[in-house]
Amino acid sequence: MSDGLIIDCFAGGGGASVGIEMALGRQVEIAINHDPDAILMHKTNHPDTLHLTEDIFKVDLQKYVKDRKVALMWASPDCTSHSKAKGGKPRKQGLRILPWAVYRHTKKIYPEVIIMENVEEIQQWGPLDSGGHPIPKRKGEDYKKFITAMKSLGYTFNCKELVAADFGAPTTRKRWYAVFRRDGRDIIWPEQTHSKTAKAHLYSWEQCGTYIDWSDLGRSIFGRKKPLAEATQARIANGIEKYIVNNPQPYIVKNKEALAFIIQYHGETRAGDSRGQRLTEPIKTIDTSNRYGLVSAFITKFYKTGIGQSCKEPLHTITASPGHFGLVSAFLVKYYGTGGGQHLGSPLGTITTKDRFGMVNVAFEIEGETYIISDIFLRMLKPEELKLMQGFPKDYIIDRDYNGNRYPVSKQVARIGNSVVPIMAQKLVEANCSYLKIGERAPNIGIDDSKYQLRFC
Repeated sequence: MSDGLIIDCFAGGGGASVGIEMALGRQVEIAINHDPDAILMHKTNHPDTLHLTEDIFKVDLQKYVKDRKVALMWASPDCTSHSKAKGGKPRKQGLRILPWAVYRHTKKIYPEVIIMENVEEIQQWGPLDSGGHPIPKRKGEDYKKFITAMKSLGYTFNCKELVAADFGAPTTRKRWYAVFRRDGRDIIWPEQTHSKTAKAHLYSWEQCGTYIDWSDLGRSIFGRKKPLAEATQARIANGIEKYIVNNPQPYIVKNKEALAFIIQYHGETRAGDSRGQRLTEPIKTIDTSNRYGLVSAFITKFYKTGIGQSCKEPLHTITASPGHFGLVSAFLVKYYGTGGGQHLGSPLGTITTKDRFGMVNVAFEIEGETYIISDIFLRMLKPEELKLMQGFPKDYIIDRDYNGNRYPVSKQVARIGNSVVPIMAQKLVEANCSYLKIGERAPNIGIDDSKYQLRFC
């Protein structure tokens, strides 16, 4: 301990804790979570921390703190019953009152600094009706009561909504952050370092494509034993139209062998929508389900026939025989046909560069060369990729616990989706608690068994 204890009240898999470690070079002393799986992942990465697998309302923090000073307490109560992502579904009162657990512990251990994180809708926290829905006229009532109660304990308070991508994380996750302090120091907000549009004094947002494992592009969407769901096929087709065909600067991978984008597994609000994004942007908010798919469209140069043709002319007749091209074209026709169409089992008819097949131009130009799409690959994003896009250090362990037991992919993704963006914790703690710094974060030990001799790094 140096200058007081550090506590992570809703520790989860360790996003806030590793962010604090990145800022101060020290592990948190106490971590609390009711979920044994979350505690296992936390313990794997923070072995020197005291881990309490307990209900946040029932745990007796004073018993563990004793008479020691608490320098910093981080608290990220469950946000699901405040988030707009719930839509019109009933809220759970038990989850909505979790911030009061912060007040309960604060009254007993009086941390010098408290940093909280939640969805921005926390500011609309108010009573629910008998059906579990927020009462519109009473929005914000409970939020104001909570803030007033915290200030009554002698804390100054300030809050802001911050986007993680503005501080160097490869995700556009937006959250409400609050700082309470009672040590007489000013509340300080970290300076923005990145921006969506290039500015003289700011870096551009991080590209999520940087964190993709390009050695694995998945497998073809054609010829699968179990065909893709119709909705997934539509998302892919819509994405190809939006992010490749109609995109003047598509994301190019593997020396022009493929063009790529990300689709999102969400219900589109209208026909022709494409829930997805370019790989030149930070990834959108990562949640607890694996809902991001990487689509790679393999491209082939279009070679002119013996008599030649201009790229401004209609493309000459192409049959379904060469590779997957006919399948790809038929696939696009299926989702973008104008009504006339054709039977998908027959060779494809003449394809034009205009609008014979609806919105899709099968032949398109990149850097002066004309290309056609020859095949389409799809795979889900991997937990390791999502981990890096959430801003975790590369060495952070999410695939196994400290006993070496493997985590299922679903649990890895759930821990990432529930986590605080580590870079945000780092920036906020650096700005407000730099006096607690004792050194630099030591990375986890990694084992490289790819060679004949084991290497530790």
